[in-house]
Amino acid sequence: MLMPKLSYKPDLSPAVFVILAVALSLGANAQSLPSSPVKLSGDQAQSQTDDTTTTLKVNVEVVQLFFNVKDKHGALIPNLNKDNFDIFEDGKQQSIKYFKAESDLPLTLGILIDSSGSQQRVLDMEKEVGASFLENILRTKDEAFVISFDVDINLLQDFTNSVSRLRHALNEARINTGGVSCAGGPIGPQGPIPCSASGPRGTALYDAVYLASHDELSHEVGRKAMVLLTDGQDEGSKLKIKDAIEAAQKADAICYVLLIADRGFYGFGGGYSGDSEMKKLTQETGGRVIEVGNKIDKLRQAFDQIAQELRSQYNIGYTPTNTVRDGGFRKVEIKSKQGEYKIQSRSGYYAVVRREE
Repeated sequence: MLMPKLSYKPDLSPAVFVILAVALSLGANAQSLPSSPVKLSGDQAQSQTDDTTTTLKVNVEVVQLFFNVKDKHGALIPNLNKDNFDIFEDGKQQSIKYFKAESDLPLTLGILIDSSGSQQRVLDMEKEVGASFLENILRTKDEAFVISFDVDINLLQDFTNSVSRLRHALNEARINTGGVSCAGGPIGPQGPIPCSASGPRGTALYDAVYLASHDELSHEVGRKAMVLLTDGQDEGSKLKIKDAIEAAQKADAICYVLLIADRGFYGFGGGYSGDSEMKKLTQETGGRVIEVGNKIDKLRQAFDQIAQELRSQYNIGYTPTNTVRDGGFRKVEIKSKQGEYKIQSRSGYYAVVRREE
C-alpha cells in the first residue's frame, strides 16, 4: 500500500508550501507505520532522560499518556495524585511508574483550517480567533504549524514559535473550490498522482489529518495536539477516517475539532453529515468536539477551553506487562477511584517496533 508522503514545493509566496498526497490502494492490510527515529536537540536529548517529557512511546519501554480529569459538570479537576487512579491495558491492571501534574511541558501544536467552499462565510473569523489563540497559548519552547485543506492540502507554515509567521500563514488561507488537474499535477514517489475518475473532491479532511500526523507530528517529542477548524464534512480524501485516526494515534497527537458549520451553505439543513466522524476522531485521540456554528464568541470560548485543557493535563506512565511489539493496538483505560470523575484520554496505542538507527 502506498503511503501519502509530505513533500515541500515553494509556491510564489515563500511562506507557502504544497503537500503532495500520493494515491493509495486501500487494502485489507492497512498501514503499518514503524516508529521513526527522532532527532533531538541538546536540550531535548537531556530531557529524554526524564520520563515526563516523552509521550506515548513503547520504544522507550514506558507507555505515557497525557489526560484531563473533569467533574460531572465538565470543570477541570486539579491537584490529584496517582492514588486517585488505576490504569489498565487490554483489561489488565498495570503498575503506575510515575504520575505528575504537568501544565508547562513544551507543546507542539498543529492548526488545520478548512478552506473549502462551505467555509466561505466563516474563514475570516477562523483566521482572526485562531491567531489570537496561538498568541495566547504559545510559550518560549512551544512550536506550531498551519495547514489549510480543501481540494488540496497546503502547509502554509512549518514548525515555528513566531506568532507573526503563524498569523501570516493563517491569512494566506484562501477558499478553493477548484477541481484537481490531471495533467501536470503533483508528482509523488511513484510518479504522477492519478486523478479520481468518480466521486466528489472538495474537502480532503481525512488526508489532511493523516499528513499532519504522519509527516509532521510523528517526528516530534513531548506534548502534541492538533486543532481542526472545519464543518467535519470530508469529500474526496483518498484515506478513510480510520486511517486518519490510526495516524494520529501513532503520532501521539490529541485531536480537537471546532465544528464550524455555516448551515446557510447547506440550505435548509440538508447535506451535512460530519459530526459523527469528528466525534470518533477526537474520542479515540483524547480530545473532543466543540460545537461553534458560525458565532465568533463561541469560537473564542472554544479556543479558551482548549487552552485550559492543554495547560491542565496530568501525565501518567507505566511499563506494560505485555512486552510483545507486534504492531497491534493496545487498549488503555485510566479509571478514577472516585466514580464521578470523567477521564479525557486517548483510547490506546500501537505497539510498534523501533527501527534500528
